[in-house]
Amino acid sequence: MKMEPSKYPGEAEMEFLTPANVAAVVVATLCALLIAATWSDIKRYRIPNTLVYGGAVLGLLFNCFLPEGNGFASALPGALGLRMALYGLGLGLAIMLPLYALHIVGAGDAKLITMIGAFLGPHAIVYVIAFMMLTGGLLAIGFTLYSGSFGRMLRNLQTMLLASYFKASLHEAPVLDAVPDSAGRLPYASAITLGTFIYLGLAALGHRDVFYFYSWSR
Repeated sequence: MKMEPSKYPGEAEMEFLTPANVAAVVVATLCALLIAATWSDIKRYRIPNTLVYGGAVLGLLFNCFLPEGNGFASALPGALGLRMALYGLGLGLAIMLPLYALHIVGAGDAKLITMIGAFLGPHAIVYVIAFMMLTGGLLAIGFTLYSGSFGRMLRNLQTMLLASYFKASLHEAPVLDAVPDSAGRLPYASAITLGTFIYLGLAALGHRDVFYFYSWSR
């Protein structure tokens, strides 16, 4: 009877630590942080700074110290390196700052996107934000229909556009001022989380070629 050779101590652990498994742990960590942020936004209408700042640092550390690849959601899973992680963080912040200035998203939402950028890098964060806007629009319509405030939202939009038009006709910079009759607030972390999950789901299903045109040099 042929005996199988016994494994050396730690060999089983090394077999588990494949790039795909390590990437799966990192992605699961990101998903857990997003779910926690969404829960907090729904219950308290705020996202804790400790969560987004700690998550951003964690994303940078993962990309800095884990074995390199093309990203944790790529066909060649692995870290992007510190520089690319910082690019992702900075690009997410640069895209979200105008949305924050226009009161489309809150400060916590903008910081949450920067955290995702620190995990996934600059290429991924562009698609995450695109999916976020798509899901955010759908959720906003569903939210206003569910709360019975769809007509109020349309009146608010009409008021803001008319005010902007009159300011432009007077050669003033058009500004979309907030209206007092609010149609309700959508916890936008839910749109960010869903947008990220859509991106990760498509990547996991093999649609990575749509996302990874690796044109940025390391």
